[in-house]
Amino acid sequence: MGSKFEITVVANDSIKGVHYISMAVEEITRIEKLISSWDHNSETWAVNTAAGKNPVKVSKELYDLIERSLKLSRLTDGAFDISYASMDRIWKYDGSMKIMPSDKKIKASVSKVGFQNIILNEQETSVFLKLPGMKIGFGAIGKGYAADKAKSLLMQMGVSAGIVNASGDMSTWGKQPDGSDWKVALTNPMDKTKGFGLLPVVDKAVVTSGNYEKYVLFDGKRYAHIIDPRTGYPSTGILSVTVFAPKAELADALATSVFVMGKEIGLDRINQLPNVECIIIDDKGAVYKSKNIAINTLGL
Repeated sequence: MGSKFEITVVANDSIKGVHYISMAVEEITRIEKLISSWDHNSETWAVNTAAGKNPVKVSKELYDLIERSLKLSRLTDGAFDISYASMDRIWKYDGSMKIMPSDKKIKASVSKVGFQNIILNEQETSVFLKLPGMKIGFGAIGKGYAADKAKSLLMQMGVSAGIVNASGDMSTWGKQPDGSDWKVALTNPMDKTKGFGLLPVVDKAVVTSGNYEKYVLFDGKRYAHIIDPRTGYPSTGILSVTVFAPKAELADALATSVFVMGKEIGLDRINQLPNVECIIIDDKGAVYKSKNIAINTLGL
């Protein structure tokens, strides 16, 4: 998935611990083969290759993941959209971009994006992409899904506690060996060498998405690497979004969506969801929180 996974387990001895971690790695590898857009043998590749031509029968697991993704698209008014993979890559964050793309070019870049054009057939467990050249990708949900699946497997194997950290998409269960809760320190996006808050993570997932490393500046305005799939324009105004949710898959998707929706709409949407909380830091360093969250502040 192009991401670093760190797996922590609480076990009676190192031999058991290594065995458990190996099983989790196998599960993550299995999922990568299922959802990869680059693997020519994956079901996702088959769906993308058949875009505009014919439906493709897929496994129940992939079908269900796509179905949940479409529900998230509707929940976020299209701010989350797995068909973002159809987008033309016109924004460059390697220092080579010197001028702002034209409105026409930006609009054209998302002409094949639109979750409404992903057609599911429950009886056939098939997926059809209506537009030729259309693609789906799981970059904004796949790591979280893999973390959830690895956690679920380890719990089934009797592992009492642990963390699966997929490059910042963290799924936890149980407690540390000393009986204390797992805790996560949130990075201060104004100074990445420091944290600004410490929060317990009790049998849930936490995902932090940052927009403070990959961005371009035009006329003093920061355009970050998370792009609105509806318009083709990058998100602005937010540096960091942290979402707490029962599952990493949900937290992963919502963290990206809040960037796109903006802090007002994003917080309003989060406040309507049960057992989901959010912390937003804007580009001025101001902190915004959903209704039911308390931060042990380390200092911005």
